[in-house]
Amino acid sequence: MKRVESLIREQVSTLIMNQELKDPRINTLLSITSVKVSNDLSSAKLYVSGLEGEAKLKKSVAALNHAAGFIQNRVGKQIRMRLTPKMLFLPDTSVRDGYMLNQKIEHLLHDKTEEE
Repeated sequence: MKRVESLIREQVSTLIMNQELKDPRINTLLSITSVKVSNDLSSAKLYVSGLEGEAKLKKSVAALNHAAGFIQNRVGKQIRMRLTPKMLFLPDTSVRDGYMLNQKIEHLLHDKTEEE
């Protein structure tokens, strides 16, 4: 299962990076952070992150879901699976949330050193 998830993640990331998806809402700096494939290989949830704002990430995810059939077809040809999982793209804000938390901590530490 992990092998299939890794292959899907790699192939979808390549499609995004190489700008093979012609939708302007899809930023080439998006990352597929994780892929979860169902036990019967019928579906896959792909978690997408980016450092742009939450609104832009939602638009990018909507565009990826709109192109899911095309993406599924391309991935199926590349990894030659008998059944390619139906793909659902979901926003993953954990990277951005971690970055924002780090910024807040740094700000608090900076304020504390100024007070001393």
